Amino acid sequence: MATRHDTAAPPVKEGGAAPGRPPAAPTDAEQRHRARLSRRWQRDIRWSPYAFVSPFFLLFLAFGLFPLLYTGWASLHQVEMTAPTDMNWVGLRNYTRIFDDEFFWNAAKNTLTIGIISTVPQLLMAMGIAHILNYKLRASTFYRVVMLAPYATSIAAASLVFVLLFGRDYGMINWALDMVGISPVDWQNDKWPSQIAVSTIIIWRWTGYNALIYLAAMQAIPQDLYESAALDGASRWKQFVHVTLPSLRPTILFTVVVSTIGASQVFGEPLLFDANKGASGGAEHQFQTLGLYLYEQGWVNQHLGRASAIAWTMFLILIVIGIVNYVISRRLRASS
Repeated sequence: MATRHDTAAPPVKEGGAAPGRPPAAPTDAEQRHRARLSRRWQRDIRWSPYAFVSPFFLLFLAFGLFPLLYTGWASLHQVEMTAPTDMNWVGLRNYTRIFDDEFFWNAAKNTLTIGIISTVPQLLMAMGIAHILNYKLRASTFYRVVMLAPYATSIAAASLVFVLLFGRDYGMINWALDMVGISPVDWQNDKWPSQIAVSTIIIWRWTGYNALIYLAAMQAIPQDLYESAALDGASRWKQFVHVTLPSLRPTILFTVVVSTIGASQVFGEPLLFDANKGASGGAEHQFQTLGLYLYEQGWVNQHLGRASAIAWTMFLILIVIGIVNYVISRRLRASS
C-alpha cells in the first residue's frame, strides 16, 4: 500500500501567528544612517572623557598657568601696580635687589622660625592624639569631628579670637600668667612672643587635620603586627615605637612636607595678628613672613615687578622642597 505524503502547509490555528517573513534588506538611506550613528558613537567614546575633564584644564590655564607665566614675565620688568601694562625690561635686577634687601632676609628668617615653632609641636601633638583615638573609645566619631572643627574654622575668626587671648592688658593668657606670678608679656610687639603667638594659631588650626591623617594611616596597619608584638611581651609604648612609627614613615614624610610648604606660605595669621592691621608684621617687622613681604611689596608699595620676583623665589623654594621629598621617599622605599 502506497504512503501518501501531503505537501500542503499546515493550517493556521485561530488566534495563532502567521509564519514570519525574512527581514527585508536595509535600504541605502538606512545603511548611511547606521554608519553615521556608528561613527558618532565611536567619536563619543573617544572624546567624551576629554570633554568631562576639560573644565579643570580650562580653569587651570586661566587661573593657574597664565598667572604663573605672567608673573615670571613681570619679574623681569620694572612695572608698577598703577600702570601694569607699562613695562621696562630690567632682566634679573629685581632678583638681585631682593637678595640685597635686609627685609627679605628678615622675612625669610621669620618664616623659618615660625615654621619650626609651629610644625614640630603640631605634628608631635597630632601623632599623640591619633594614637589615643586609634584605641576603641566611646563616641570616637564625636572626637574626630571635634578634631577637624578648627580646620573648618575661618582664619579671620580664629586669628581675631587669638588676638583677644594674647592681648597685653586684658588678654586671658597674661591673666593666667599673672595668676602664677609671671609678669605680663607684650605678645604683639616683642619678637619671640609674637612669633610664638602666631605659631599657636597655626598649631590650633592644623593639629586636628594632621591627627586624622595619622589616624587613617594607623588604622591601615595590620593588627597581626600588634598581636605578634604583644605575644613577644612588648608594651604599648614599644608597640608604638617599633610597629606604629616604622609603618607611618611615608605618612610622616607627607605631613612634614605639606606642613613645610604651608609654613612657607603663612599669610593670614600674621596679617590679622598685627595690631596695626598692616603687612609689616609688627612695628619692627618682627613676625613678617615671606607672604606678608610679598603682599607689602605688591599691594602696599605697588612694586609689581619686585613682588613677582618674590613670588617666583618662593616658587623655586617649594620646588626644592618637592625634590628633597622625592629623594627621601625613594630612599625610604628602597630601604623598606
